[in-house]
Amino acid sequence: MKIQQLTNYLESIAPPMYQESYDNAGLITGNPQAKITGVLLCLDSTEAVLDEAIKKKCNLVIAHHPIVFKGLKRFTGRNYVERVIIKAIKNDIAIYAAHTNLDNVHNGVNAKICEKLGLKDPRILAPKTTLKKLHTYVPINAVEMVRQAIFKAGGGNHNAFNNMSFSTLGVGTLDKAMGAQSKIEIIFEEAMEHQVVRALQQAYPADDVPYEIIKIENRHAQIGSGMIGILPRSTTETAFLNRLKTTMKAGCVRHTALRDKRVKTVAVCGGSGGFLLPDAIRQKADVFVTADYKYHEFFDADGRIIIADIGHYESEQFTIELFNEFITQKFSTFAVYLTKINTNPVFYL
Repeated sequence: MKIQQLTNYLESIAPPMYQESYDNAGLITGNPQAKITGVLLCLDSTEAVLDEAIKKKCNLVIAHHPIVFKGLKRFTGRNYVERVIIKAIKNDIAIYAAHTNLDNVHNGVNAKICEKLGLKDPRILAPKTTLKKLHTYVPINAVEMVRQAIFKAGGGNHNAFNNMSFSTLGVGTLDKAMGAQSKIEIIFEEAMEHQVVRALQQAYPADDVPYEIIKIENRHAQIGSGMIGILPRSTTETAFLNRLKTTMKAGCVRHTALRDKRVKTVAVCGGSGGFLLPDAIRQKADVFVTADYKYHEFFDADGRIIIADIGHYESEQFTIELFNEFITQKFSTFAVYLTKINTNPVFYL
């Protein structure tokens, strides 16, 4: 099986277009046409992880964090990023990363945190506007054929609804009679635009396909940042924070002042999630679990919520399990390993 087949599958789960503008998700090194000999899963593709991949005869490392964020002008081994890239190329190891695109899908990094904490009915905390609408004009005798082709390509699916469309009957005019036509309107995810348009072009009964695509401002409930869910039973703040520390294997939990209230609703965001604090407060979360909070940012809780900073690595460490679940449920033709290397650069005394 080729590397590209696996990366295509991962990108069907977490499309690259859902990554943030600063990110660098995708295949960073390696030949996408190379045959997979083994896969090593990690949070960070460090030198030690590459040594582990070499030992296990894995030619593909799948990481959450991209080893390269910015452009590299020299490869002299002066820092760990350059050394990792050099070692990967010398040993024919491909490095692939699924980062903020995996953060921003409903079954991604934050869903795994919710699962670990036992949160029920989790939903996206800050949904994004990632929807578009297709308008096309089809002769009435071809309407159903075109509509079904677009549905098959992924159009018409939104939240819990499938195969949605709206049709308006009218008469098309040109320099020659066009007769009765139907205007079809179908919503689709932005990531599916290429396949939706291709399906339309292939199913349309003429070479010249009249259509328009517009971006709509409706928020997509299954694409966005962070998640929020409910504990099966409310608990005290101290009990929740102690359980949080144990469950997430945190060296410590930095938190704001306790409010002497029961904890029932919990918001989470793997990695640096401070930008989501207003969303967590607005949706009446009792605790916001995230990482990378600075001193002055803790004041923003202002008695309205408890901020619980568990550490960046700690908040995302179970992403490795998530990768493993995605891959092993689909493929069985190559070995998949979870790294035994703890790549957390932060230590606690």
